[in-house]
Amino acid sequence: MSADPTQVLAFETDCHLFDGCGFPAPGLHSFLFEPLFGDADGNSYFNKTMLLALLGSIIIVGFFWAAFARPKVVPGKLQLVAEAGYDFVRRGVVYETIGKKEGEKYVPLVVSLFFFVWMMNLWSIVPIAQFPVTAIISYPAVLAGIVYILWVSLTFKRQGFVGAWKNFTGYDKSLGAVLPLSMTIELFSNLLVRPFTHAVRLFANMFAGHTLLLLFTIATWYMLNGIGIAYSAVSFVMVLVMTAFELFIQAVQAYVFVLLTCSFIQGALAEHH
Repeated sequence: MSADPTQVLAFETDCHLFDGCGFPAPGLHSFLFEPLFGDADGNSYFNKTMLLALLGSIIIVGFFWAAFARPKVVPGKLQLVAEAGYDFVRRGVVYETIGKKEGEKYVPLVVSLFFFVWMMNLWSIVPIAQFPVTAIISYPAVLAGIVYILWVSLTFKRQGFVGAWKNFTGYDKSLGAVLPLSMTIELFSNLLVRPFTHAVRLFANMFAGHTLLLLFTIATWYMLNGIGIAYSAVSFVMVLVMTAFELFIQAVQAYVFVLLTCSFIQGALAEHH
């Protein structure tokens, strides 16, 4: 396997079964990319994941701009697809979780988050790109951070200072002697664990999925030699199966991310009892 951390695709190695070399297993090096330009040591650079994030944003904005720039009463195919996606998030996620009256103002944010996360996930199966941006923890962390700031600020705004802390701590005087312990656990869970799990759930699923795809893809190439061709065919079938499975998981993870976002917002808007 090449020492260059940008070389993570199966066809970039000359190592095969029976050649006397070991299996070039994927690892953390498969998630590292040299800067396309700039200096990584100086923390000022632009690499592949940044490029994919930028291109993904442009694609999403371009798609909805093209679909709704000149909306028609009888929508064309592009407008119909865009409306279906928008309506799915609005009605199936926002309205169902927050409610129509309270949730309408948050629809643009949630729709943007859903399609951005989905697009970042989809890069994993796009030829040449072949990498899910959300498999780099910084991207889910920033998105979860935006939701966290919104949730905390909205809680204070809607419920006031005292009411917000009651919400964060799960204050319930009926708990009696265990109330201090319960409040400590709830405070730690809500203000520290919640944003962490929100980011890690997305990151871990995309990290694991990409690793499995790499594993079977590299194995397909590695065993493409002599009698190993038979094993290579089985591995290639697994590549196709895992790709189809990843398509499903990518959409599910985008859905779960915005569903949790709406759940946090709903919790901020709900009065504490």
